[in-house]
Amino acid sequence: MNNKLTKENLEKLKEELDYRLTVKRAEIAKEKMEAAAHGDRSENAEYKEACANYRENDNRIQYLLTMISTSTVIDDTPLDSSVLGVNRKAKVNFVEDDFETIITLTTTLDADPEKMFISIESDLGKALAGKKAGDVVVVNAPDETYEVEILEIL
Repeated sequence: MNNKLTKENLEKLKEELDYRLTVKRAEIAKEKMEAAAHGDRSENAEYKEACANYRENDNRIQYLLTMISTSTVIDDTPLDSSVLGVNRKAKVNFVEDDFETIITLTTTLDADPEKMFISIESDLGKALAGKKAGDVVVVNAPDETYEVEILEIL
């Protein structure tokens, strides 16, 4: 894992990690103690749920630690307004489908393909990053290859 994140993304991850290590862990420990006080743990649904919450929180903590320690911080300040980069929008045309849409290049954490927030680490994002209006790029996706024309940087 070597995700490209902005300073803002990294700060959000660190804030969530701090919250999960302190506040959330304490809440779950309290839930677990209260549920355990109700008796037989083998048939105690509240206790089982608290244990599941504990595991879920720990898994998320491990994910956050990995993301923080392995990510590369990138600068999202545009140096050249004519170049498509992180947190920049562009009007593009998917050539084969003759489908025009507006996309926003984002980091992996902010990606939302349904809203056309495209990760710079996706096949489409890699092909578009650093390009200018008028460029036609070839996107090498796992199952297909297609062309996208950048009509305008917004």
